[in-house]
Amino acid sequence: MKQYSVHAAKTQLSRLIAEAEAGDDVVIARGDKPAVRLVVVHPVPLPVFGAMKGRASVSPVFFDPLPDDELAPWSQ
Repeated sequence: MKQYSVHAAKTQLSRLIAEAEAGDDVVIARGDKPAVRLVVVHPVPLPVFGAMKGRASVSPVFFDPLPDDELAPWSQ
């Protein structure tokens, strides 16, 4: 674990980011107390449009109009 002061982190931020990206444990301290850890953020993959195509089905009855007794509460 490499520990740097806030001042050192400000002046060497690009290098510290490179160290964190390389897998090194980078800690920034206030005085002698560790305050934060610099870690790599892994991108979250976006969902693929159409990934569920063909995996689910909808009955044709789903598209039928609702009966009046079920539709009435929605129009109040």
